[in-house]
Amino acid sequence: MDKKYGIYICKGCGIEKALDIEKLSKNAAKGAKVPEETVKNHPILCSPEGLQLIKSDIKEGTNTIVIAACSPRVKYEEFDFTGTITERVNIRELVAWSQQPNTEEAQMTAADYLRMGIIKVQKGTLPEPNVLEDLSKTILVVGGGISGVSAALEAANAGYQVVLVEKEAELGGWATKLYKEVPRQYPYEKLDDPIIFSKIKEVESNTNIKVFKSSVVDKTDGQPGLLDVTIRNNGTSETIRVGAVIMASGWKPYDAAKLGHLGYGKPNVITSVQMEEMAKKGKIIRPSDGKEAKKVAFIQCAGSRDPNHLPYCSSFCCATSLKQAKYVREKNSDAIAMIFYKDIRTPGQSEIFYKNMQNDPGVLLTKADVTGISDAGNSSLFVEAENALLGEKIKVEADLVVLAIGVVPGTRAPQEYLDGLTEAQKKGDDAKAKYLEETPKPEFILNLDYRQGPEIPSLEGAYGFADSNFICFQYETRRTGIYAAGCVRQPMNMSEAQLDAAGTAMKAIQCVEHVAKGIAVHPRTWDVTYPDVNLLKCTACKRCTEECPFGAIEEDAKGIPSYKINRCRRCGTCMGACPERIVSFKDYSVDMIGSMIKSIEVPDEGLRIIALACENDAYPALDSAAINRKQLNPSVGFIPVRCLGSTNLVWVADAFSRGIDGLLLLGCKYGENYQCHFIKGSELANYRFSKIQETLDKLQLEAERCQLMQVAISEYDKLPDMVNEFVKRLEEIGPNPFKGF
Repeated sequence: MDKKYGIYICKGCGIEKALDIEKLSKNAAKGAKVPEETVKNHPILCSPEGLQLIKSDIKEGTNTIVIAACSPRVKYEEFDFTGTITERVNIRELVAWSQQPNTEEAQMTAADYLRMGIIKVQKGTLPEPNVLEDLSKTILVVGGGISGVSAALEAANAGYQVVLVEKEAELGGWATKLYKEVPRQYPYEKLDDPIIFSKIKEVESNTNIKVFKSSVVDKTDGQPGLLDVTIRNNGTSETIRVGAVIMASGWKPYDAAKLGHLGYGKPNVITSVQMEEMAKKGKIIRPSDGKEAKKVAFIQCAGSRDPNHLPYCSSFCCATSLKQAKYVREKNSDAIAMIFYKDIRTPGQSEIFYKNMQNDPGVLLTKADVTGISDAGNSSLFVEAENALLGEKIKVEADLVVLAIGVVPGTRAPQEYLDGLTEAQKKGDDAKAKYLEETPKPEFILNLDYRQGPEIPSLEGAYGFADSNFICFQYETRRTGIYAAGCVRQPMNMSEAQLDAAGTAMKAIQCVEHVAKGIAVHPRTWDVTYPDVNLLKCTACKRCTEECPFGAIEEDAKGIPSYKINRCRRCGTCMGACPERIVSFKDYSVDMIGSMIKSIEVPDEGLRIIALACENDAYPALDSAAINRKQLNPSVGFIPVRCLGSTNLVWVADAFSRGIDGLLLLGCKYGENYQCHFIKGSELANYRFSKIQETLDKLQLEAERCQLMQVAISEYDKLPDMVNEFVKRLEEIGPNPFKGF
């Protein structure tokens, strides 16, 4: 398109008081080589009058717009001009609100930002959505427990076709095994009948839901909107095209055979699952002799919150034991229930049920660590505990001991198998790899046709729970268009599972609708750009395919990358990984950012530093610092990037050859508790830049001139000091020796 420029500077929100607007306009026009008449200013650009100024110019042919005003994270609806290339330049938060007003440094920084914004639109082209053909909006739900049937109903009731696959002969999962549920209604005293049976009837009568029982997913191939799922049922297979997948494959009880220290294996020690079965049959009895159990002890966290078993809390065990204590009391008013707990965790409305149970004189609760179960004679047992509230060791006789066992996600076994195989192959342990390949594989759930493996990878340290990012993006997994619901995602109770299912259904609907429009699914849900790759220059180095966090890039037989574009989340990691610099987006490319860096004014005296700031955590933290009027160092200019994973090493050369004194990378935290929006972006950048530091040393440029800092979005109050520490170190090192060349 032939570009007609419009550059607009806002004077409001303190900008005019901090900057010389006329000087800024002239410098911008001269530096970016645009006619001075294209640069206009307005007292309040987001006002109806200010917006009308821009819209009038658009009617007269202006199609390439730069708005120098507030952060692009605000007023995005006001400054959304369809059919134009629009770039937002942040001179309010990053200059007017965070630097000393009317100083040479503030003026220079504002000019840099505006010049870079103009260069960005000069280098960019108008993005257009990429809509593939033969797309499906059908939603596949794998798992027919409470989460699965709830998700299927939510999607179907919203008007979408649903395919529900359940491996068992009947729907319902663990929920059908319950005798009663924790109270769902005020005053939370009366136990409720399981809700699952009414939901099953709803599913089986809903014309939008096709149910496959006694079925498994043999293969999932393709990308969102074009997922071909092969379902096997009784020896026959059927392939169905779907748009998105909800994985609600549930949980399994922790293996109680590993809890010998808590007495499991003794005749009258059972699990909470076995207690449900017993209550459903009738009386609460001792399995050893069939006599009614009048003293029942419940041991909490049986395997949970234990570094030797399940380090995490399994969420619903406390409420389950309180419920089962009520079974004991309702079936025999003379019986007593004793609950030994580490902590009682009954969040939300379950807390009222807990208080009601405390008022029952036949229910005894004590905080204690159970140390063992021993025989008391006459088929009775002693529960031995210490660290009780009174500080004494105690020994209590019981007819029956119930272990509140924990939750293991259905994804854990396949993930541990695959991790073990991958680790063995990495280490070259052929014997272990061969052993794993030859041993019976655990039951896989989705059987994805991905080069990264057939199942959903879990978070590091997440014990097999399928989740992409537990801090930022609930429900989402690392496989775009596949969402996790219920206890396969994290431990939760029945009510929470139903809410979780609703959330995943909405996410799946969002996915199929966004794919139909050719825009990104998440987290850049507004983004119509996509990777544009010049494959003629590709050397098949495989860096992009190996580093893509979402498996969006496959390879052909020759190792040439092939994009499945609907899997792509537009992070730009492939752009940062590519040594040939052949990956770009319409509004984001290696050349574009490199040109912006080269346009920065480098003064003869003093330091000039560039900080590449992740748009997801670091950049919002900068905005928050400015809102709180924290001062940002005037020698540092900030350039937002999609993700540090998109940072190409050539930008280092661009910066230091320009005379820039230091390069700072501000990205999300990574590690076991990472919150990187694109999974591995900051971690990949850290790895890449560890290599560039060796190069800087060879060039006799101090490696400390280039540094990566991890920043959480909540650390806005610390960020200015973190930047100042970097500047202070550069002041000690001295200016870039290439300055002026």
